[in-house]
Amino acid sequence: MKRVEGVAKVTGRARYAAEFELPNLAYGYLCESSVGRGRIASLDVSAAESAPGVLKVISHLNLRDLLPQPENQEKKEGVGFSAFRSPEIFFNGQPIALVVAETFEQARAASLLIRAKYEEDRPETDITKKLETARPTNPDKAPPERGNFGKAFKDAPVKVEAEYHIPVEHHNPIEPHGATAFWKDGKLRVFDKTQNVHQLRDYLAGLFKIPAEDVEITALFVGGAFGSCLAVHYYTPLVVLAAREAGRPVRLSYTRRQMFNGHGYRPDTWQRISLAAGAEGRLTALSHRVVVNTSRYSDYSEDFAVVARLVYACPNVKTLFQNVVTDLQTPAPMRAPGAVSQMFALECAMDELSYALRIDPLELRLINYAEKDPETGKPYSSKALRECYRLGAEKFGWKDRKPEPRSMTRDGMLVGWGVATGVWPALQMKASAAITLHADGTANVRSATTDIGPGTYTVMTIIAAEHLGIEASKVKFELGESKFPKSPAQGGSWTTASVGSAIHGAAEKIKSRLLDLAKKQEGSPLADAGVSQVAMLDGRLHLSSDVSKGVAISELMEANDLKEISETHEATPSPERDKYTCYAHGAQFVEVLVDPDLGTVKVSRVIEVTACGKIMSPTTSHSQEIGGVVWGIGMALQEATEIDHRYGRIMNASLADYHVPVNADVHQIETIFVEEDDRIVNPLGVKGMGELGLVGIPAAIANAVYHATGIRVRDLPITPDKLIYQRS
Repeated sequence: MKRVEGVAKVTGRARYAAEFELPNLAYGYLCESSVGRGRIASLDVSAAESAPGVLKVISHLNLRDLLPQPENQEKKEGVGFSAFRSPEIFFNGQPIALVVAETFEQARAASLLIRAKYEEDRPETDITKKLETARPTNPDKAPPERGNFGKAFKDAPVKVEAEYHIPVEHHNPIEPHGATAFWKDGKLRVFDKTQNVHQLRDYLAGLFKIPAEDVEITALFVGGAFGSCLAVHYYTPLVVLAAREAGRPVRLSYTRRQMFNGHGYRPDTWQRISLAAGAEGRLTALSHRVVVNTSRYSDYSEDFAVVARLVYACPNVKTLFQNVVTDLQTPAPMRAPGAVSQMFALECAMDELSYALRIDPLELRLINYAEKDPETGKPYSSKALRECYRLGAEKFGWKDRKPEPRSMTRDGMLVGWGVATGVWPALQMKASAAITLHADGTANVRSATTDIGPGTYTVMTIIAAEHLGIEASKVKFELGESKFPKSPAQGGSWTTASVGSAIHGAAEKIKSRLLDLAKKQEGSPLADAGVSQVAMLDGRLHLSSDVSKGVAISELMEANDLKEISETHEATPSPERDKYTCYAHGAQFVEVLVDPDLGTVKVSRVIEVTACGKIMSPTTSHSQEIGGVVWGIGMALQEATEIDHRYGRIMNASLADYHVPVNADVHQIETIFVEEDDRIVNPLGVKGMGELGLVGIPAAIANAVYHATGIRVRDLPITPDKLIYQRS
């Protein structure tokens, strides 16, 4: 099935947060600090206030008078940096004033007239120079050591110890962050780029001290987010305040440069892995230390991802999660947070161990395959990873791989083959959905989820159509409105499992009501049927065991003088899940071609095999996995936010200088799904895949580069200089 929202997007009918046209619209522009740490000694906004077209200038000088901060509002979960609350400067590019004017150009021009003087301190932004200050994150919740790592590591005949580094990376979705807001009769309407309309509604209601029902948030289309819109960011409340003060609608949209200071990033991540194994390859000890940076004003950690403790069977495991305070904005979740970073280190270390043992890298993973959860001993609700390995190796031709580095060439290029494992939790969150089934056989389905690009409109339409027994063309799925039934943020790859289960539940309620009506009919073929014994298909309610025995739904509704039937359902995870470990798994096989003279790397071939339960929408699922692979190519070979540590300033804050893959960088990618019949994970049997497709790719590429060159690069991205300099 094609994307149901595709035509709206390619024709421009889809409206994003900064595209809603409103009468008398004013524009905001942010003025930012030029220092990385310190305090504003003086701020002169007088010239900006008197500039042509300027309506209002908001800064720390007047914010507390305009908007007193409710108690603990800043500390609410899911709330990012609060601008203008003090003169203190926490990071370079921190907003220090908002100019509101008749036009965007007037607001931007006036922002250049603001004069700030600072009491400046030297910023500290290099995590590698602050590792000795690392402190444990959430020490009360830290998982205990499993077994006795120290003794097992000491006694092992084969050991590998290595350090890995992943730099700061920025989300860079194609749509810049922005919001349009207006007030009318004391009620607030906001068009925002957000992944969670209810969270934003509740926060703004508390901040501006108005009832939640008087706040309406709209996010019909989101042009990519990848975690950057999970939190409430400072621009939205500022736009709302500006609209109230100006008495007219106000819009603010980041420039691309401002995107690098406006919403967080993947943290600077330093890791140390220690592995030990017996001569036969079985792991006996594993230690994983993870250090990420955070800001001076709030903590951030990725200790929610503990992949090292559960991917492979190992009796002695020790993990440590720490953070280091830096003068940067607080990091934020970024596609596959924690998992992709930690799996890069773990899977590269496993590759290094395979060479130390002289065992094939794929065989080593099979030797240490975990049949049950190594941490809890629970069975998996389903786990087809072994089949992913087998099928991927067969399709890739892994048996033809020569084991020695630099042993494979093609047309003057060094050829490398690498493999890695991917894992991601199969999550389900509480979610609600409403369905209205009309007598003409059409249906309206609503939930307050968002669509940040994975195809939520499409897959929810498919789910509704399947469980209502009607064609997808007869379903209208609506999302992105805070007035719709409550849904969790779109993140964590849980949306299909969560919202889809709610739609399934609402459809079941409608089926139950229709069955009650059918049973009242004289001579009904469904008189003795239970709800689990009937199904809806092609506009009929019939016995699952005998399609011929049923009734037309339209006739049933007409007979009862019903034009429509509506039901709402809140789906929650089943307690049965607690007896199992629920994860999605995958295997990634990568081929690279490396120029031996220039050190350039081309990812020539990728085969990604994933086990994600039931595949509801093959088209969008394939798109998600392709996107994950492309992202992994960028993470492995190109992406890095370059910081001038003298000033804490980001030096490549543009898409010209922050490199991401383009068409010329992407070659043959094949995605294969191994479907699992999982009756435990959720009613639909689906597992999220939006992040899984990325998790193992950077490691697989790094392992392939080593196989091609004999050079182990442990510091991403793998750029030509690292290969040339190490070789020389």
